[in-house]
Amino acid sequence: MNIEVNGKKLVIGGEWIRIARLEEEWYEDVTNPDELIEGLRSCGERADVLSFWQRLPDVTPAFQYRLQRDAIAALPITSYSAWWEKQIDGKTRNMVRRAEKKGVVIKPSAFDDKFVEGMTAIFNETPIRQGKPFWHYGKDFATVKREFSRYLFREEMLGAYLDHELLGFVMLAHAGRYAALGQIISKIEHRDKAPNNILLAKVVERCAEKGLPYLVYAKWDDGPLGDFKRHNGFQRFDLPRYFVPLNSKGRLYLALNLHQGITGLIPRPLLRRMKHIRRKVREGYGQWTARKAS
Repeated sequence: MNIEVNGKKLVIGGEWIRIARLEEEWYEDVTNPDELIEGLRSCGERADVLSFWQRLPDVTPAFQYRLQRDAIAALPITSYSAWWEKQIDGKTRNMVRRAEKKGVVIKPSAFDDKFVEGMTAIFNETPIRQGKPFWHYGKDFATVKREFSRYLFREEMLGAYLDHELLGFVMLAHAGRYAALGQIISKIEHRDKAPNNILLAKVVERCAEKGLPYLVYAKWDDGPLGDFKRHNGFQRFDLPRYFVPLNSKGRLYLALNLHQGITGLIPRPLLRRMKHIRRKVREGYGQWTARKAS
């Protein structure tokens, strides 16, 4: 459910516990939570808990509400040369050089039908990516165009091309305090040409040109995507996320620490092992699906 309270757009989700969050929390701050809390309690729509966080670079808690830390991946940026010389290793630099030697070219792209056709082809290359079912697999041209046109007002697109073929692309969003990677993806068929590495290098260059001090790449995670982030200089930042009960049900929810979820109760080594097993199972399923389709 989408609602607006005191000029803030929120999403209320959940069944047993209804949690309200900012619709655009990566791009917007909550500066007056008391006002938002009162507005939610009196708006007529049931919400049991308000959840909001402090955006980068505000890692020091500013409020007294119940909190836990959300780990995000962010790359501090001072200059392109500093990133190239000090924040990445020789292997990562060689990947960028490989892309250049293979003839991969990065250039700004317009969100036109040809670009959307290229996006759709990339999305439908495989049903499994990074060991998980890929959420864009199976989408047609019209769906991709509709879904990815919503945020063009704050995004710029860069494409990785080889002989006019779109190998990969990145959507770079301006979030005021930082830049955010909305999407970075390339064809697995052309992984040997390292299109993602050269795309990210160009993104860092663009952020440095704009004077943006951070590049945010979603949550901090393990696995192949986490390795890619670390190799490219991303660091872990733990942001305060607050949970405010709006009624007795919300107070019970927080008293039982249910806001941490089941994963919050599992030791991290065991959780990593479980994720590894799940990834292997999904990779096996993806390979079986691909063989069956062929």
